[in-house]
Amino acid sequence: MANEVAITTSNYDDEVVNSDVPVLIDFWAEWCMPCKMIAPVLAEISDEYAGRLKVGKLDVDSEGELAMKFSVQSIPTLILIKGGEEVGRKVGALPKPAIEELFKDHV
Repeated sequence: MANEVAITTSNYDDEVVNSDVPVLIDFWAEWCMPCKMIAPVLAEISDEYAGRLKVGKLDVDSEGELAMKFSVQSIPTLILIKGGEEVGRKVGALPKPAIEELFKDHV
């Protein structure tokens, strides 16, 4: 992980709700091949937008309660949180421009 942050139940408020910048949360799992396909793209985005966007990784296997809170039914799911509220969502292994489209108006 580049500048990515592991999101857990215990750090969710600090890392997401109270974040000064929008947070792009990647809901993923180790066994998910599409999740692995977009991981390098998310690492790139994390580096390129450092200071303007936080990229968080949420493992749905170990943090199922948070995944349920967001009604995540398929992975990878990318959810953009700004000011503690969901402002965007995309599902699937998307190319970099499609991922950037999710947050470009918020950074």
